[in-house]
Amino acid sequence: MQNEIKVEYTKTLYGELIIGSFKDKLCICDWRYRKMRNSIDNRLKTYLKADMVEGSSSVIQKTRTQISEYFSGKRKEFNLPLLLAGTDFQKDVWSALRKIPYGKTETYLSLSKKLKNEKAIRAVASANGANAISIIVPCHRIIGTDGSMVGYAGGLHTKKKLLQLENALPISQLNLFD
Repeated sequence: MQNEIKVEYTKTLYGELIIGSFKDKLCICDWRYRKMRNSIDNRLKTYLKADMVEGSSSVIQKTRTQISEYFSGKRKEFNLPLLLAGTDFQKDVWSALRKIPYGKTETYLSLSKKLKNEKAIRAVASANGANAISIIVPCHRIIGTDGSMVGYAGGLHTKKKLLQLENALPISQLNLFD
């Protein structure tokens, strides 16, 4: 293959990320050691007809800067060119996730309703889990209908830390996962 997805690994206080770009767009910013790593990477390589190679780009550097600003509490929104690689339904879910504001949470049910398909809760959850652009496409802002923590690629501890950073946890959730 001639096309390349340039990737870099970066360690943060929240965990190690893989950040990648394809043709001047961010296509991956995800937890390096998540369970679905191979599945996500293979989907990207197939969708983009490209191989992953270690290397940098201006998009990767801009992403690293903005992620660092987010982790330090200086950034609430991201301004990056995104390339979302997935089905139309997945892209719809990811677009809906991007509309959840900093400091707020949603449930799978409320997201399904916003997509005008209340019965698609499991499909919404699956698309959420297939998100390759963590934090920027804020899948960590999804909680259970009962307010509980639900799965997250970076782990529930990391999810809790991100929601604490954003002051998005209800009081009752603050000590749930200590």
